[in-house]
Amino acid sequence: MAFVLSVFAGRLVQLQWLENDAYAAQAAQQRLVSLNLPANRGTITDAHGQPLAMTMDARAVFADPGLVEPGKKDEIAGALAPLLDVPAGEIREKLDTPGRFVYLAREVSPERAQQILKLGYRGIATQPDHDRIYPSESLGANVIGLVGRDGHGLAGIEYALDRQLAGRDGRQTVEIGRNGQPIPMSSDQRRPPKRGRDVRLTIDRDIQWKAERAIADQVEQSGADSGTVAVMEPSTGQILGLATAPSFDPNLPDEASPDKIGNRAVTDVYEPGSTNKVITAAAALETGAVTPKTPFTVPPTLRRAGTTFHDSSYHPTEQLTFAGVLAKSSNIGTLLTAERIGSPTLYQYLRKFGFGGPSGLGLPGESPGLLPPPEDWSASQHYTVPFGQGVSANTIQMASVFATIAAGGVRAEPSLIAGTTDEEGTYQPAEPSEKRRVIGEKTARQLSRMLEKVVSEEGTAPAAQIPGYRVAGKTGTAQRVDPACGCYRGYTATFVGFAPADDPELVVQVVLQNPKRGHYGGVVAAPVFKDVMSFALKSRKIPPSGTKPPDIRLYARP
Repeated sequence: MAFVLSVFAGRLVQLQWLENDAYAAQAAQQRLVSLNLPANRGTITDAHGQPLAMTMDARAVFADPGLVEPGKKDEIAGALAPLLDVPAGEIREKLDTPGRFVYLAREVSPERAQQILKLGYRGIATQPDHDRIYPSESLGANVIGLVGRDGHGLAGIEYALDRQLAGRDGRQTVEIGRNGQPIPMSSDQRRPPKRGRDVRLTIDRDIQWKAERAIADQVEQSGADSGTVAVMEPSTGQILGLATAPSFDPNLPDEASPDKIGNRAVTDVYEPGSTNKVITAAAALETGAVTPKTPFTVPPTLRRAGTTFHDSSYHPTEQLTFAGVLAKSSNIGTLLTAERIGSPTLYQYLRKFGFGGPSGLGLPGESPGLLPPPEDWSASQHYTVPFGQGVSANTIQMASVFATIAAGGVRAEPSLIAGTTDEEGTYQPAEPSEKRRVIGEKTARQLSRMLEKVVSEEGTAPAAQIPGYRVAGKTGTAQRVDPACGCYRGYTATFVGFAPADDPELVVQVVLQNPKRGHYGGVVAAPVFKDVMSFALKSRKIPPSGTKPPDIRLYARP
């Protein structure tokens, strides 16, 4: 008996003294948890520094399943479900997760987190987190995009510049007390988070608001499937407004269907129709094949490559100048012009103006459009491409074409980023857009004057006129390719123009897909152009034109 007692006494001494430190260390190690410290995501602002996307302080609610009382798991799940807006079954399942740490919810408001802590459940705790909010709701949503539950970008600028915006998360190792709360200790290991960079866009929020309102109203009134508006500064390539309808509110991502989240100005391509005639005209003028006064005999129909071509409406044989061909938007006149320059030359100019390649914006999901080399064109494409059928582009590409003409023939690559902050938080302006000459200044000036006749009473878009300002532009009414049938069904109505035409400051491109109540670009798209351009001119305090448009003859002498 004495021997047995001595054995127990010896073991007690071993536990209390000899192995105490080892067991204490093991127990402490079991209570250590490595926590993620989310970085504060950078702010996205408009051109004037007004926030469009920002991060607010929040809390993450987590559980230490090892400390949660087994008999209370159902009660805890039921109590937390309405506070976290998470199904009770999902919370209950997480409470059975092996290990010492599991998130129950992220981006919880500090007030709601405090309510949860007051419940006093063992094993339930909170840690710092961040909540991404969009203070202007749907304004600029298709440009800005949104972030996922993991805090990383899913669309728009949030996705394209995710690495710069996200920063770098930190880590912290803490000891979890018996009540489940982190215990700050001197032995804590902590790597602080690194804040993300702020991004300033070229978007002007006032112009963006007007563009969104105007295109949304016209999509509804015309019964269109969708619409886009781009507002560009031709001298710099900067995008001042980029509107899409229908749109979404990034604060409510679960309510937005996937087709509303992308940016149709770069993801959706269309056959540009008559707006493409300006490239054919530029190629013909630049190569000397025509002048604005070159006469054309334009019959009511013309047979080429086994196909009979005609204009948008019947007319007897007309004697038009080349300026008249463009102002009247004559398919036949454009076709006859293209025969003078040839398909290889036309293709070269399509490429120079930016077709068949990225726009330069860098938004996710962009389609470069369709521009096969001329050796791959069908017999009829040699005659349809000059007036915008059999080739496709997106909204930004087409806006850039007219911006190039407005800028005297120099193309500035479109851009959305005005600048970012560096690691010290100092603002760094973005590099100026790359520029290259596409056509000569004389050609650009001739085109500009010819395009002014399009918005005259003799042209196809008098609805685009703006009192006090000279306006140059072009309508487009193209048959629309329907992917469902692989055929032409419906129309794409467009208008793109710039003002003041005598000293261009702004370009506005309007696209309406499949409008049901009216489909001509001069009828449904031109009024949107007028609305947005008028607002933008006043917003930027651009003075009215001080000159009158030149008198250009549209009809050739008999």
